[in-house]
Amino acid sequence: MSQNNFPKLHNATWPGLVGKGPDSEPVIPFDSLLEMTAAAEVDGVKFDGLDIGLLEPHINLDNPDEAKIIAEKAAKHNLNIGSLVAPIWAGAAMGTADQRKTFVDMVRKSCEFGKQLKDLGVRQYGIVRIDSASSVEAWAKDPVGNTKQIAETFREACDVAAGYGEKLAAEGEICWGAMHSWKYMVELLEMVDRPNIGFQADMSHTFLYTMGYNAPEHRILPKDADLKDREAVKAALKTVTDALRPWTIDFHVAQNDGSVFGSGSHDKTGRHCQATDPNGVLDIAHDAGYWLRDEKGELTKAFQHICWDGCMFPNSVMESQQTWNDILAAMIKVRDAHGWKS
Repeated sequence: MSQNNFPKLHNATWPGLVGKGPDSEPVIPFDSLLEMTAAAEVDGVKFDGLDIGLLEPHINLDNPDEAKIIAEKAAKHNLNIGSLVAPIWAGAAMGTADQRKTFVDMVRKSCEFGKQLKDLGVRQYGIVRIDSASSVEAWAKDPVGNTKQIAETFREACDVAAGYGEKLAAEGEICWGAMHSWKYMVELLEMVDRPNIGFQADMSHTFLYTMGYNAPEHRILPKDADLKDREAVKAALKTVTDALRPWTIDFHVAQNDGSVFGSGSHDKTGRHCQATDPNGVLDIAHDAGYWLRDEKGELTKAFQHICWDGCMFPNSVMESQQTWNDILAAMIKVRDAHGWKS
């Protein structure tokens, strides 16, 4: 058995929130997700930590004692905290002046929360995740001008984050304007031009880049592609990862069946499948290597942890302990194949 202990293996809390709520199923409580994560075990290996969505009702950023409460809960279960999702959607990176100010303010609150967790000893690594909080349709009304405005907002957010020693990672999802294709994503990151901006790759969401959803002009796989053709899929993945890997500072392990999906109020994006889904297009352990290794096959060691992301599953799936054991098993295989010992 592999003795690799890096990258650390994290679960995520936001799947208990994303796509849930009044127009879908009930939110899964933070404490329930924490307990199921801590209980997961495969051949004596357990999760090392959690990545957290700083979203209500899980997290109240206006409570001055919230970081202490969360730190105590994580420590009780012997879990570290890694990357944080900033709740920037009350604003918009290409919105009005007030909306852009709200966006940056939420990044500030998130970075302050992250610093508190560091000071409390439960967070040693990780980034703060952002997106444009703007739809593809709205962006398309003025692609050049809107991308420039998003980049300017991101620059302001980066400057705020730098004051807390934080890096911001923009997640590649087809539902966010200026981030909905691999080429637009690279263009945006280059335009932001800050040392503390990077890319958060998600194996499910980012795979949709190869298929040209919402950006057919940047499609790599043909429209009628056979997704069971592994050589075609691998070639497409190589094109995307070669472009985005140099920017990648955070990584989500995930499965995808090549379709889009949304639930509740969440726009459609790459469908997350269960780790054991027989319809999954990806070979999880193999395809993670496109992100974790460079073009020569050498480990990049660009981040100290990896996180599972599986949003918009029914609560019946997410409240089953076997689901989390299966996820952990998939994560272990990734670390066995592409990890290291330190």
